[in-house]
Amino acid sequence: MLLHLRRILAGLLALVAVGVAVLPDGSTVDVLVTARDLAPGVPLGADDVRVVAIPPSLAPAGAISAGDALGRSLVSAARSGEPLTDARLTTADPGVSSVAVRLADPGVVGLLRPGSRVDVVGAESDVLAADASVVAVREGEVVVISADRATAHRLATATLAGPVAVILR
Repeated sequence: MLLHLRRILAGLLALVAVGVAVLPDGSTVDVLVTARDLAPGVPLGADDVRVVAIPPSLAPAGAISAGDALGRSLVSAARSGEPLTDARLTTADPGVSSVAVRLADPGVVGLLRPGSRVDVVGAESDVLAADASVVAVREGEVVVISADRATAHRLATATLAGPVAVILR
């Protein structure tokens, strides 16, 4: 009888141990998420984001606060409830602009992702932009590149004459 009670008690204690190990401790962190579906390139306002509390283990690396997000733009579309991270947003620098460029080799588009760093080269082998950031990749051979305002103007002018090439960094 005593052996039987010890086995039952050991089993109950094992269940409690498993429960403690599996159940979260109840702590949460605040993460900024999109409040609705959002298009890329539009500056974020207070109505575009909301804060949700989630377990720390589910918080993405690079999560940002509302103060870091407001006024910045998404590099690609986001669905409602997606966490916002530093990699999803353009720079907060007002001296930076984005420009769509047509690439000479459409096959290169498949190698690019938002956040890729590239040098942009024109038809005369001129470096039009060094260490520019890819903001978005569109169907076909069009890529949106973020660079300082003067470089973005130079890129826009060059693409009027024809497609450009990119060198991946």
